[in-house]
Amino acid sequence: MIVEEKLLAYPVPEIRTEVRWQDVALYNLSIGLGQDPLDRRQLPFTYEPEIRAMPSMAVVLGYPGFWVKAPETGVDWVKVVHGEQSLILHKPLPASGTLVGTTRVTGIVDRGAGKGALIYSERVVRDEATGEKLATIEQTTFARGDGGFGGQPGPVKAPHPEPAGAPEVTLDLPTRPEQAAYYRLNGDHNPLHIDPDVAAKAGFKAPILHGLCTFGVVCHALMRELCDYDPAKFGRMDLRFSSPVYPGETIRTEIWREAGGASFRARVVERDVVVVSNGLFRFA
Repeated sequence: MIVEEKLLAYPVPEIRTEVRWQDVALYNLSIGLGQDPLDRRQLPFTYEPEIRAMPSMAVVLGYPGFWVKAPETGVDWVKVVHGEQSLILHKPLPASGTLVGTTRVTGIVDRGAGKGALIYSERVVRDEATGEKLATIEQTTFARGDGGFGGQPGPVKAPHPEPAGAPEVTLDLPTRPEQAAYYRLNGDHNPLHIDPDVAAKAGFKAPILHGLCTFGVVCHALMRELCDYDPAKFGRMDLRFSSPVYPGETIRTEIWREAGGASFRARVVERDVVVVSNGLFRFA
């Protein structure tokens, strides 16, 4: 069971990540870039002469791993799912170097017995050599099995409002059946995404795609449609995960342009299920 004071003070390890161009290429491939070998706009994200990091790669840099699995957190890790994700990119990510991620728990919300708990955390990624801040990543973890521990019922982070009317732009990006196995190589080793038995215990028919892989696919869509694949134009991206994606499904990103950026959501084409909602994008 969660003990609020203990979890708020939990010492999430500070992590140093040595980044090589091969790591950048692996991440980009793991979120689906390179599936069209003739698309020259994607080539710099997979080809080493001018390799570029996708903004969403920040979520795997300085990543402390699936730390809620540690027994001392008190979290029922089998029932944990990703709730919300926010990324602020302070400057384009380097394609090589040593980066440091510092993570802390910033809040816990008890939704009540049988309703789960929300765990808010923040990670700041810096360049070790210069100390320069590169990205700030905020995450909401939905601990489905941990409500009713006697914690505070709020405050709950307010989501970005859903847009009205038909989207101005839609883009379909396919995922591959083995994509979760590739994405795990970025350091997210939650067995929910590869072990059918663990997935079944969590209530899923099969291993599901990492929420952060879905995040990367949607980031790709925003980079393509709004930024012309230029990481320097990317400022911020927030979203809420509404439903899981199964590897092999097609993710359709729907975009409404607005001053300073856009609102967006995403759905799985094959099941017509919204998988990402309340999306906010802002230019740098």
